Amino acid sequence: MMSNVIIGVDLGGTRLRTAALNRDLQILERFETLTHAQEGPDATIARMKQMITQVLPKDGSKVDGIGISAPGPANPMTGVIVAPPNLPGWHNVRLVDILRAEFDLPVYLGNDANVAALAEVIRGAAQGYRHAIYITVSTGIGGGVISDGRMLLGKEGLAAEVGHMVMVADGGHVSSLEKEAAGPALARKAVARIQAGEKSIIVDIVQGDLSQVSGKVIGNAATAGDTLAIDVIKRGGWLLGLGIVTLLHVFNPEIIVLGGGVTNVGDLLFVPMREAIEKYALDSSYWRDLKIVRSALGEDVSIFGAAALVVTQGGQADVRSVMAKLDAE
Repeated sequence: MMSNVIIGVDLGGTRLRTAALNRDLQILERFETLTHAQEGPDATIARMKQMITQVLPKDGSKVDGIGISAPGPANPMTGVIVAPPNLPGWHNVRLVDILRAEFDLPVYLGNDANVAALAEVIRGAAQGYRHAIYITVSTGIGGGVISDGRMLLGKEGLAAEVGHMVMVADGGHVSSLEKEAAGPALARKAVARIQAGEKSIIVDIVQGDLSQVSGKVIGNAATAGDTLAIDVIKRGGWLLGLGIVTLLHVFNPEIIVLGGGVTNVGDLLFVPMREAIEKYALDSSYWRDLKIVRSALGEDVSIFGAAALVVTQGGQADVRSVMAKLDAE
């Protein structure tokens, strides 16, 4: 018996992925290529159309719609990708209109971190929770908030940019969580300390070329026991914990799901993060029963999230009703 299919699209600065999923958000078929973002939106959209066509069902199955996970800022209300920094030339691109005209299907657009939160609640580490926050810590810091079972979007779909929470950093200058605790920030701090004369195996890892230091390199060095790298990671975890304190006070979640490459260092990041939460939260009731877990959906979280946009009508439907419907099918 033929079953309905959902098309998920993950538009990233580096990779472009499409997949066909069933209504239970299981991947049936998947394709991936490089985005080649430097070629501009027209070339990328042409590749996207081709890849969507590849995953469209050949057996006559009905397609419920196309969901797109894209880097922010993006406006899911209008279907417009506003101006993502890792997609040069993508300024006010009406991607939903373009794909709707091409495929004559419902099309939904969402910020990648927002839809990742939706995916984790429907089929991931936060399944069954109605108050959840997803945070990805990688090249940047992004986030998504599920409040009382619905994805928090705000007036123009630009809400939950948790990485851009303002922080006052060392020296009193105004910064943001992303600028202080994302992968490039960790790399920058490590390089500064090395250039100031501190010893680290980071120099050997990058064969003396400090321009190649990244969050991943810091993580590898820390895992190998490098004192400088461990200190930088712990400082990043502490700052991340401070950011989470603000989120706890504002949203009072049941669970926080963490994803992204920087989280691969595990307790080196998580322990100081939790210490900062417990020290600076207004009251222990904010964190006593709080679950902090790793993402369960891995690198395909954006594909699952894109598909989740379709089953929740762009994130507007309550996840409880969606879950009940999926479990009944």
